[in-house]
Amino acid sequence: MWLGIGANVACAFISILWTQDVLNFLHLEMAHPLVWPRFAAFLLILLSIFYIPSAIDPLAHCYSAVVAIICRFGGVAFFTIVGGRYIFFGLFDLAFGLPQAILLLLAWKSSNAIRSAR
Repeated sequence: MWLGIGANVACAFISILWTQDVLNFLHLEMAHPLVWPRFAAFLLILLSIFYIPSAIDPLAHCYSAVVAIICRFGGVAFFTIVGGRYIFFGLFDLAFGLPQAILLLLAWKSSNAIRSAR
């Protein structure tokens, strides 16, 4: 979870500071005004803040952990539908969402097995 938060924040700060360079690097059309892609990057930082409780303790903050994974797969679905060169953003979310979902499932199973053994 922490790796995904760090990746989100790093990508967002880079996108805020060097918006034109990021758009050129990804071969995306230039936005006018640049405030909109910068605002989207800012919203990514805010979204990442909401992931922090589940990163600290995903079992204690179960709702936050599930919502974090749903948000990742929501990004995958959205950018898959949009398609084109924007698919990169969906793959980014998939790269973090799938391991997070698997690890959360394993943590739940482990927690349930420990409770059952008591």
